[in-house]
Amino acid sequence: MKNVWSPINVGSLQLPHRLAMAPMTRSRAKPDGTPSDLAPEYYAQRASMGLLITEGTQPSEDGQGYLATPGLYTDAHVAGWRNVTEAVHAADGRLFVQLMHVGRRSHPENTPHHRQPVAPSAIAPGESMFTMNGMQAVPEPRELTTAEVKQTVVDFAHAAVRAIEAGADGVEVHGANGYLVHQFLAPDANQRTDEYGGSMENRARFAIEVVRAIAKAIGPEKTAIRLSPGVPTGGIAEGQANDDLYRHLATEFDKLGLAYLHVLHVGEDSRLADIRKRFSGVLVVNRPGRKREQVGSDVAAGLADMESLGVMALANPDLVARLKTGAPFNEVRPQLFYAGGGAEGYIDYPAMTPT
Repeated sequence: MKNVWSPINVGSLQLPHRLAMAPMTRSRAKPDGTPSDLAPEYYAQRASMGLLITEGTQPSEDGQGYLATPGLYTDAHVAGWRNVTEAVHAADGRLFVQLMHVGRRSHPENTPHHRQPVAPSAIAPGESMFTMNGMQAVPEPRELTTAEVKQTVVDFAHAAVRAIEAGADGVEVHGANGYLVHQFLAPDANQRTDEYGGSMENRARFAIEVVRAIAKAIGPEKTAIRLSPGVPTGGIAEGQANDDLYRHLATEFDKLGLAYLHVLHVGEDSRLADIRKRFSGVLVVNRPGRKREQVGSDVAAGLADMESLGVMALANPDLVARLKTGAPFNEVRPQLFYAGGGAEGYIDYPAMTPT
């Protein structure tokens, strides 16, 4: 039986324990998509988590959906992220940048070019989004051409190369939570008739091509992907209908020798066990709402090699020390998760006072 505090190798990295900081959007980037000047301190404060997975970072102008999210496709972006990676490494942490193309979950007012969102098919998610002019309905997206789909694969690989140039230890593709990669997987978001739609294999093609392109560009040991099988979000409701597709993905990703596979899991442990059987590499499991007493349970049960923690790490920069010593947690301030763009609710959560 594995213990969450035992060391583990992830790709070429040697990590001191089996906890990671889950990716969390913080909406504090500069208007051009460069990370906030406070971002290096925010991430470095949490370096004891061992592996930090960043907020979703768009690989292109089309990839942005929300206000004040960072990008990784310009020289300014690279310089900003280099400040982050240097601060994390100085604090003895390791960092993977999560590359997130939101697809249809966007609004023209939130993107640099103010164009219509793009997606596998011209199907709106049926939700609203915060913009500079308040909450607005997300418009119907434009269906990507086959050539544009292939260019988007190139965009992901280019952003991955830029991440390594910025000093990141690797990248995680956001293939979950109703964003572009997930939209290609889901029949209720993908009604294409070309090679990227229809059959299970065709709907999985984009995800596999993106991961393969990144692995070729930066090495499979620096490449990972996050999936959310069966999680209803962003107008996608797969239930168990897509389980064969996720088994297929786990099998295909296993062949590539990835750094890890990250699964957002909200139930159906049999589904997770099926993925575990098919993916022999490092499996990271994120359970939203995981309680303190549940930390380490998936590792102990053999369902995961690592566990990622979100809000706990956001509110407690020294979370590892608090878990090990039984110290109380800081009070979480959800109203400041995205608000303001400043230090409050971002870098002002206190660490424990040394004794």
